[in-house]
Amino acid sequence: MFLHLSYRADPGNPWFSWQYVRDNSDTILAALREHTWLTARAVVIAALVALPLAVLAYWFRSLSASILAVTGVLYTVPSLALFAFLAPYLGIGAITVLTVVALYALLVIVRNALAGLNQVPPEVREAAEGMGYGRWGRLFRIELPLALPGILTGVRLATVSTVALVTVGVVVGRGGLGQLIFAGFQNNFYKAQIMTGTVLCVLLALVLDLVLAGAGRLLTPWLRGRSAR
Repeated sequence: MFLHLSYRADPGNPWFSWQYVRDNSDTILAALREHTWLTARAVVIAALVALPLAVLAYWFRSLSASILAVTGVLYTVPSLALFAFLAPYLGIGAITVLTVVALYALLVIVRNALAGLNQVPPEVREAAEGMGYGRWGRLFRIELPLALPGILTGVRLATVSTVALVTVGVVVGRGGLGQLIFAGFQNNFYKAQIMTGTVLCVLLALVLDLVLAGAGRLLTPWLRGRSAR
């Protein structure tokens, strides 16, 4: 839907053009909104699946290797192959994009969340047991809060990689800024269009990472006090 853009011929074909940005601002903003929305939904879906998997791997050590192996295999599958495999079943649209990018984010979040849970000191768990906390009470009151830095690290890494991967959704017509980049190649290698989509992808990844870093500082005030000392 982003292929038909107004284009002013430029013999120099510069890598950046304010004229292009002004003429196509509505299309650019629509692509940016779609890219942001797809990224946010995919990361939330991945986190909702990955955190329970990490808890299972933490509670039942025999499952840890299997969970990491399955998510690792999914991570190694080429994205285009996964799109091609899922598209006939899920259709051409946002659902396919969300499924693919969420599957790729699983490994990063599971691995970091599990590492965070494993770093909870044994004496803290024993003290919680002595205070009468059961398994669920320890998880929600003690272990998950202490594992939060590791979980947030996984979410940040997953978010940045998802911003990049969403562009591949162009193969099913829902690539956000990827639509701009791909259309630029189709439009006689229109450099300004390609560069605009690329720069916005990089800026979106940086902004989302900074937002999550700031949220992490707010949610883990004890780490700020430790670094100050």
